[in-house]
Amino acid sequence: MAGYSRRIFLDALRYSFPVLLGYLAIGAAFGLLMTDAGYPWWLVLVMNACMFAGAGQFIAVGLFAAGTTLWEAALVQLVVNARHMAYGLSMMNRFKNLGPLKFYIIFGLTDETFALLSSLPEENDSEDRARFMFLVTLLDHLYWIAGGLVGAVAGSLIPFSTEGIGFALTALFIVLMIEQMGRHRRPGIFIVAAALAVLCVLLLPSRLSLLAAMALSLAIGSCLPKVNLPKVNLPKRGGA
Repeated sequence: MAGYSRRIFLDALRYSFPVLLGYLAIGAAFGLLMTDAGYPWWLVLVMNACMFAGAGQFIAVGLFAAGTTLWEAALVQLVVNARHMAYGLSMMNRFKNLGPLKFYIIFGLTDETFALLSSLPEENDSEDRARFMFLVTLLDHLYWIAGGLVGAVAGSLIPFSTEGIGFALTALFIVLMIEQMGRHRRPGIFIVAAALAVLCVLLLPSRLSLLAAMALSLAIGSCLPKVNLPKVNLPKRGGA
């Protein structure tokens, strides 16, 4: 039984490894921003454990610094995190037979975790699958906590310039998008979504651009034909 559980854990660790690399860097960036804004290191730990919102946490730092009211902050976070409603709706069938584990998986459904879990095949509804999805979510959460803690401690001990560090989150999104394009071989929907996002940023007020880009991408993406790129057979290692 121990070897069986260890195998599932190692599979989840390998599967979530790209997020480990990203979350350590981005979590550290968030920790640095928090300490640079004058907040104690332990608050980073609490936010990463309880909020676990990625972009929402970066935005929260600015809201705190601007003295935003609770209701204004809640509205901004609702707009920024509205995309998670689409995530949840698209994962309903995958989560329906997960038992009690689904509540934590729903809590931990960040952009990166969604990208990993949504790439799993929909068949094979089993206890193994539930444990695997839970472990992927838990590991991603632990990566985020660890990265934030490293950044917060480093920021409290060593002076850092945080100029431009917020772009780390955008960089991770781009890496994950490229990975998904290669996995699904359907670049059209990604290109259309990126183009719509740029247009919305240029033509609409900043408070509306995110929601408008999401709505248009979902609407147009659902109408695109499923044209897949041809699969390329890579040579095996060792020249075989």
